[in-house]
Amino acid sequence: MKFDCDILISGGGIAGMTAAAAFGSAGFDVVCVDPAPPITDDQTTGADMRSTAMLQPARGVLERAGVWAGLAAHAAPLQIMQIVDAGGQDGEPRVSCAFDAAEISDQPFGWNFPNWLLRKALVARLDALDNVDFRPGTGTTLLFTRTAAARVGLSDGSRITCKMVIAADGRNSPMREAAGIAVTTRRYGQKALAFAVTHPVPHDNVSTEIHRSGGPFTLVPLPDRDGTPCSAVVWMDDGPRTQARTTSETAEFEAEMSARSCHLFGPLKLASERAVWPIISQHAARLNGERLALIAEAAHVLPPIGAQGLNMSLTDLASLLDLAEQDRDTLGDAAMLERYHAARHNDIMLRVHGIDLLNRASQAKSQTAKDARAAGLRALYGMGPVRKMLMQMGLGMKTQKVDDPAPLSEAAT
Repeated sequence: MKFDCDILISGGGIAGMTAAAAFGSAGFDVVCVDPAPPITDDQTTGADMRSTAMLQPARGVLERAGVWAGLAAHAAPLQIMQIVDAGGQDGEPRVSCAFDAAEISDQPFGWNFPNWLLRKALVARLDALDNVDFRPGTGTTLLFTRTAAARVGLSDGSRITCKMVIAADGRNSPMREAAGIAVTTRRYGQKALAFAVTHPVPHDNVSTEIHRSGGPFTLVPLPDRDGTPCSAVVWMDDGPRTQARTTSETAEFEAEMSARSCHLFGPLKLASERAVWPIISQHAARLNGERLALIAEAAHVLPPIGAQGLNMSLTDLASLLDLAEQDRDTLGDAAMLERYHAARHNDIMLRVHGIDLLNRASQAKSQTAKDARAAGLRALYGMGPVRKMLMQMGLGMKTQKVDDPAPLSEAAT
């Protein structure tokens, strides 16, 4: 049988482009498509103003993809992750716990990058790989599989025959839907705002997550901007409140976000556009179909807590790449893809349900629930072995296998 490429990747976001770069760097012939061209600067309308904390294991994936060296100079290291509970009657910080990477490693927890910068580095890498054909502006329209091959229809009318399809095409994945793989979704009634701020108090490479009600307010270090400390912010709250903040006057917004940050870094100044997106939890019933592997948001979606989202996606990629390199002759066959599902499914379910519990705790509105959250934080932090285990699990150093829990129920926003 004649193949047009080894691997067709549906989706050219950060996960999809990283997959293309990693498999291309490993010598596989890759076609990567996405209906939307990537935005690679922070001034263009529609730019992704979120940032991503790449945890320690993600660095290895970026090295395999050939992009880490170009990103390292722009990295803001995350040495300490601080959780603050401000759920008292006066809204002031009452519990503050600092988790220091030095307790478990000689490296930081990770490194933070603006998403637009990651896209810029990945586009440059794909351009440099002769065995990767990146086609922005082209989407996938159909999937036809047999035991020996997959054929994918593209929006430009062409067809691609390949050994394996990787679905990295988001929470509404067309490839997942074409394969008939079910998903379970939970909605929280929340939205998140993402933006950058400057502030007079240095962040000292500390990522700070502040809990009150509605959802966490998280500041993640970025490199200084024009000599002034800078952080990326993700602010989760009830949907209507968040939507209203997208258009509030800048001075009003800055006053509100400074108060929500408990003034830990002084008055915050808005340094970017505000981007909004809905918060859900979602997981696919399986990570594999015939000649198909699901990664990233096609496989799982989590609230932005604990830097798990994209880092889980890169763990998906690392597992799939390891299996592909072990025996290139079995690329995309049923046995290989079953091993991929087995390698990732339990860990994904553990993290999906763990982040769900954390998010529900962060939404607490009653004073009793807020007090219970603060007491739990004190207790967990006070037990040294438990604290270290939680940090290791957060990095992906240590995971536990769990039986499949009962499915999350579908809930309306």
